[in-house]
Amino acid sequence: MTTGSRRRTTGTIGSADDLGGLSAVVTGGSRGLGLLMADRLLARGCAVTIAARDGAELERARAKLLARHPAATVRTTVCDVRDQAGVRELFTAAREALGGVDIVIANAGIIQVAPLEALRAEEFEDAMRTMFHGALHTALEALPHLRKSPAGGRLALISSVGGLLGVPHLLPYSCAKAAIGVLAEGLRAETAGSGVSVSAVYPGLMRTGSHLHARFGGARSQEYGWFSTLAGTPLVSMNAGRAAERIVRAVVRRRTRLVLTPAARAAGLAHGIAPAATTRLSGVAARLLPSAPGGPLGQREGKDVDPPQGPVARAVQRAGSALNERAARAYNERDGKP
Repeated sequence: MTTGSRRRTTGTIGSADDLGGLSAVVTGGSRGLGLLMADRLLARGCAVTIAARDGAELERARAKLLARHPAATVRTTVCDVRDQAGVRELFTAAREALGGVDIVIANAGIIQVAPLEALRAEEFEDAMRTMFHGALHTALEALPHLRKSPAGGRLALISSVGGLLGVPHLLPYSCAKAAIGVLAEGLRAETAGSGVSVSAVYPGLMRTGSHLHARFGGARSQEYGWFSTLAGTPLVSMNAGRAAERIVRAVVRRRTRLVLTPAARAAGLAHGIAPAATTRLSGVAARLLPSAPGGPLGQREGKDVDPPQGPVARAVQRAGSALNERAARAYNERDGKP
């Protein structure tokens, strides 16, 4: 396909199912929610560039996407969103290859699960660099391109329910996601009247298989046990494919704010109405979670953590995370392993 051959030169997007001739960039697009959002954009006829740090993972993601959309345009770019110059190159290459950039979803992130006593300042800094600075770099470098979109540019920043209140044992994650939410709201105000819309998205727990790449500290096996169980429980977590569809639809329709899952909406509402009471309840929840066996001992990814010991704890974890394990295979979370 020649550069710009699919570009829409005039007009606006007609519906949530009409993205033909447009170009999108999804950071953190090689697995999980990012991969699924790329899939939903491709299904609407959009050419998509997915970006992530792992080249092999990106190629597996591209193969998965093309298997579902054989005629689609799927580009991959190795990019570390912590590096603003690298992000600038990402958008320059997308513009040159596809004639422009119309839709951008900043999704890159990490999950760190550990109690406060098992954390160092470095973990907070890593979370902020990857998620907040990553979203900031993506927004700053995307906006000049989005302002030139004939269809009107769309930018979405993926925050989390963790950005609506401080979640115990997810404190670095919550801090970074809260900053992303504020950034999205501020950017929406700053770009008003420019033809570019900015959407703040707050997902709750989703069944993406993210527990395999989340980083666990403190009593790692126990932390892995509760997180993987809750993230895979249907009444608590959301089907990731449905979440991706709702996010893409909201971005295309220029929604200002989207909060996914009933639990996330309830948490955000409770914190807004009664922040002191919500914080006290969070304190109760924190006392029910595992305590650290000592000081900071470093973190390991879930795929390298042993499941919780004991027949009852292991049975509960296996039952609760069964759907999440299935999602991990489907959404490229297993490093190419079956």
